[in-house]
Amino acid sequence: MAEIMKAYKEKVPGMRFIGKKYNEFGHWGDWSANGRFDTIENAMGGVGSIRNMWEDGGGYVGLERHKENDPFAYWIGMFTPPDIRVPDEFLFIDFPETYFGVCWIYGKESDTHRLTAYCAQALKHEGIEIMSDENGAVWSFENCTCPRFTTPDERGNVILDYCYFVR
Repeated sequence: MAEIMKAYKEKVPGMRFIGKKYNEFGHWGDWSANGRFDTIENAMGGVGSIRNMWEDGGGYVGLERHKENDPFAYWIGMFTPPDIRVPDEFLFIDFPETYFGVCWIYGKESDTHRLTAYCAQALKHEGIEIMSDENGAVWSFENCTCPRFTTPDERGNVILDYCYFVR
């Protein structure tokens, strides 16, 4: 069974998100099969360039935008330094310096995704306020970082970082 191990707030620099937009979840197999993450990593000169700015950078990201009465928006991609040239066939979103509310969800990979719905509550319990953008939308994302998410421990468990943009 998965559990939320901790919830905290961290300051992050302005970054560029590079990826592709979808109308529904999924599509991760396409990214692996077609080397899309490799393309973004190469464009930024390796994940070290983002990790130099943000310790938890370099993860594969499922970025979500939710707003009542608006269509759901979902992107797959990576955060990069803000000045990276966007490779052909990708979109980008520039984010200013901000704060992330982060939940570490520990368990079997398939179970960790089921607990993301409880992260907002865990952050609020810690006194962390989830923010809406200027249009009233809430942004959140799965940050599949290495090695927490990519290398299971001796029990076969991983840690998924689930994050919100917060105040």
